[in-house]
Amino acid sequence: MHQPGSAGEILEILRDGTPRTKRDLALLTGQARTTVAQRLAVLTDAGLVRETDEATATGGRPSAAYAFNADDKIVLAVDLGANHATCAVSDLFGEVLAHTTDAVPIAEGPQTVMGLVLDRLDALRSQVVELSVGPAVREVMAVGIGLPGPVAQDSGRPTSPPIMPGWDGYDVRRVLEERYGCPVFVDNDANVLALGERAVAWPGVQDLMYVKVATGIGAGIISGGRLLHGAEGAAGDLGHVYSAAAGERPCRCGNRGCLESLAGGMSIAATLTEQGIPAGSPRDVVDLVRAGNLESIHALREAGRAIGDVLAACTALFNPRVIVIGGEIVEVGEPLLAGVRESIYSRALPLASRNLRVTVAQSGALGGVQGASRMAIDAVFSAEHLDAALDRAPAAVG
Repeated sequence: MHQPGSAGEILEILRDGTPRTKRDLALLTGQARTTVAQRLAVLTDAGLVRETDEATATGGRPSAAYAFNADDKIVLAVDLGANHATCAVSDLFGEVLAHTTDAVPIAEGPQTVMGLVLDRLDALRSQVVELSVGPAVREVMAVGIGLPGPVAQDSGRPTSPPIMPGWDGYDVRRVLEERYGCPVFVDNDANVLALGERAVAWPGVQDLMYVKVATGIGAGIISGGRLLHGAEGAAGDLGHVYSAAAGERPCRCGNRGCLESLAGGMSIAATLTEQGIPAGSPRDVVDLVRAGNLESIHALREAGRAIGDVLAACTALFNPRVIVIGGEIVEVGEPLLAGVRESIYSRALPLASRNLRVTVAQSGALGGVQGASRMAIDAVFSAEHLDAALDRAPAAVG
């Protein structure tokens, strides 16, 4: 645990971008001004705080103000899905400065996918440096990455991921640490999407669920302002919850009756193909719905009802304020969303559902990298992590 009034705590205060005087910080932390001055000196030496040109008048001599120094540091972010890799560079406030997306199947394996990721991150980093105005962007403070499968929180390694052949136990964190020499933070893609959506659209909401409906189905759950990971990092694996609507349908996980076997994007495509409407992917389903195909619209509505049945139980357990539906299928999300709402509002008790918002994601294609960057920023600048880093190397945090 960090000490009250530590350098890490002071930086947490300054990260909102508002300059503050030593007096302000002493009042906020309950520490003496001499202690605050010592902490500010450490943060200034580490390049994380700067004295601003803005001085505040307090009735006497103007007092110097101090601000978070985000000018010459960047964060790298990666969002991997079943069939895409989005890479980005952000500033220390989580704003994306440059990004790129490649169509690459996660099933190609870690060597292929991570090789592509490293190439893209290197190129984006160089691009941002070349376009920098003022001090050159030099230091990569952290890397955040979301993976489409369960992630062990202690190691950052994928754990028996059903759609990621060859990735089980792969040391994603080590590969990125060796390239960039900074802390790396790894989580499930639905979790980083939840963080991105909350930052972009619901910054004041403390209880939110992000449900990703794409090739499969997963959820990121924020409760009391914190992500829920569970004992093995498998919290939010909605796709493999039993669904009565799925009956005895076989699931790729080996069980029968999983929600994903009926309502996942690939399963919807397979159902349509069985009906004589060729659809080989979630993208084909989206195209059919846009073309007005009634069978595909009906299939999405039924999938939404099944997802809503599961989310009604989640509403009773977690009592979220907002449920966000995202993922590739939600590009034409009205039939799906209508089914989800129908089931939730008919099954959940009024106490839990009367103020519940069920809506489509607003963070768009960059929601994953926005969430990954914010995950990395919040982690590397947490008081605990920062104080430990400053103790190890006072003038070089990272």
